[in-house]
Amino acid sequence: MEDTEPVPIEPPATEWVFPSPDAAVDDVVAVGADLEPGTILAAYRHGLFPMPVDGRAGRIMGWWSPDPRGVIPVDGLRVSRSLRQSQRRYETRIDTAFEEVVAACADDRRDHGWITPDIIAAYTQLHRLGWAQSVEAWTGDGTLAGGLYGIAIGGFFAGESMFHRGTDASKVALVRLVDELRAGGAVLLDVQWCTPHLARLGAVEMPRAEYLQRLDGALRLVLPPSLSR
Repeated sequence: MEDTEPVPIEPPATEWVFPSPDAAVDDVVAVGADLEPGTILAAYRHGLFPMPVDGRAGRIMGWWSPDPRGVIPVDGLRVSRSLRQSQRRYETRIDTAFEEVVAACADDRRDHGWITPDIIAAYTQLHRLGWAQSVEAWTGDGTLAGGLYGIAIGGFFAGESMFHRGTDASKVALVRLVDELRAGGAVLLDVQWCTPHLARLGAVEMPRAEYLQRLDGALRLVLPPSLSR
């Protein structure tokens, strides 16, 4: 008998109703609610994601839908010659150190930190249910050098955060992510905002209306888990 990937477990539905981001004026569409698994998944399915409005200090949870939205086309990742060389320095794995990856992304010493303990707990729970996944880059001596994590639903993957401790380690993890998404039939990789760093890797800006349309199509795809372990 062939091994099969576990099917994500659908949590109880949220009691909250999110407003449509279609006509929202700001990137923040709503505030409040909770971080239960059903609430977070409902948000992603509506084109939203949670992030504190006032950073770590305020603790006011916002539900964001940036306009424009940053995405990396699954067939448009730019892999430079130096990045290809870096790939040979690391071994990439999937879901072998999810909590370590999230903790590294939440390190207080990083600039613009926004990952609160509540967010860590929420995404760890989503990982246990099969919705949140990590991609890791490891050195030859077994040291975690970098990685990323995000949410996978159907043909959609929402990249939440990434970190590196070794040169190009997070980029190497991203290459593995995109390879897995493309091989599995996923069609939309959301990176929230198109930063200069991500733009150099192929990220582009997409109007909110187009993003929501593509999200709807991606969520309709019935696919196995986006990342194979």
